[in-house]
Amino acid sequence: MNIQFRESSEAASPLAVKTAIADCDIHPARATRAELYPYLAKRWQHHLEVYGVHAYQGMMEGPPYPKAQPNASRRDAYPPEGGPQGSSLSFMQKQLLDPNNVQLGVLNPLNTGQGIRNHELSAALCSAINDWQIDKWTSKDKRLKASIVVGNEDGLSAAAEIRERAGDKNFVQVLLLSRNVEPLGQRRYWPIYQAAEEAGLPVGVHAFGFGGNPITPSGWPSYYIEEMVGHSQCQQSALASLVLEGVFERFPKLKMVMIEAGFGWAPSLAWRLDKVWQRLRSEVPHVKRPPSEYIREQVWWTTQPMEDPERREDLFDVIKWIGWDRLLFATDYPHWDYDEPSRVLPAGVNDDDREAFYLGNAKKLYGIA
Repeated sequence: MNIQFRESSEAASPLAVKTAIADCDIHPARATRAELYPYLAKRWQHHLEVYGVHAYQGMMEGPPYPKAQPNASRRDAYPPEGGPQGSSLSFMQKQLLDPNNVQLGVLNPLNTGQGIRNHELSAALCSAINDWQIDKWTSKDKRLKASIVVGNEDGLSAAAEIRERAGDKNFVQVLLLSRNVEPLGQRRYWPIYQAAEEAGLPVGVHAFGFGGNPITPSGWPSYYIEEMVGHSQCQQSALASLVLEGVFERFPKLKMVMIEAGFGWAPSLAWRLDKVWQRLRSEVPHVKRPPSEYIREQVWWTTQPMEDPERREDLFDVIKWIGWDRLLFATDYPHWDYDEPSRVLPAGVNDDDREAFYLGNAKKLYGIA
C-alpha cells in the first residue's frame, strides 16, 4: 500500500478500526475431503469414490498456476491442530474475528461443487456445503453468516436451492464465480437472479471459477501475475454481460456484489458502455437506460484487492463516482493478499464515510440489525 503522510488528526490509526467492522470476504476451508460426507447421500459418496468429478476444466483444487504461498494463503494461518488454512473456527476467531472486532463476517467458500459437468452431483455438493457452513461455522459463531452456494450451470436447480434457503438467517447472499461456461448475463443464469430477487438476497460474484475458458480473452497467459490482474478483466466481462443482456432491467431489485476483483475499473467501464450504448442502443432495446445507471444503483464492491494509487486523491475520485455507500470492506482471510483493516484506508476520510465503509454498508445490504 502507498502511504501519504499528513499533519492531521485525521491520520489513519489502528484504533480507528477497533470499533466493530464487517469482513465481507472470508474463505472457510474443509479440514479433510471426508468432512463433507455426512451431508451427502450415500449415492453421491459412492459416486465420488468410484467416478470422482468430471469438471469443465482441470485443476479444480485451485486456479491453474502455482502460488506464492501454499493454498494461496498466509503461512501463519495454519491452525495449531492441523489442517489447511481457514479450516479451524477457533483459530479463525483468535486470528481474525476477535482482534479485529469483526461484528459481521461473510463466508465465501471456494471449491464447492460449482463448475462440475454432472449437474446433479454439482447441486448435491453445493447443498452439502451449505449444510456444512451452518453446522461448522454459523451455528457456532453468530458473527458469521454464510453465502448460499449453488450449482450455477443449472439455473433451475440453483434457484431451487436458493428458495429452500430463503429466510434462513444463517445466509445473507448467493455466491457465484466470475468464470463460468457463459457470460453471467446469459439466460441460463436468469433463474438464479429471479430466485435471489424474490428472496431479497444479494448475489455475490467472486473472482475465479471453473467454466473451462481461458483466463484472458486472448488465451492462457504464462504467469500467475497475469491471472491476478485478469480477475478485473473477467469481472468487467461479467458486468457488461449483466447490463447488456438486460438482467438489471428485468430484475430491478436485484443487488450484485463484485468480490475480490477491485473497483478502480468501474468508472471507465461504465463510461465506455454509456458511449457505445448511445450509438448502438437499437441493438439492445431491452437496455432502457444508460448502463452506468444500472451499475451505480444495483452493484456493490468489496475492497480486497483495493486499488492503491500514488495519490490518495485519485482513489477518492474513483470512490466518489462509485459512492461511499457502495463499498464493503473485506480482508480475504486467510489468503496471502489479506488486507489489514487498520491500514487499508488512507487519511482524509470523514467519520460517516469511514463507519459506512467498515460496517454500515454491509449491515444495510445484508439486512443485519
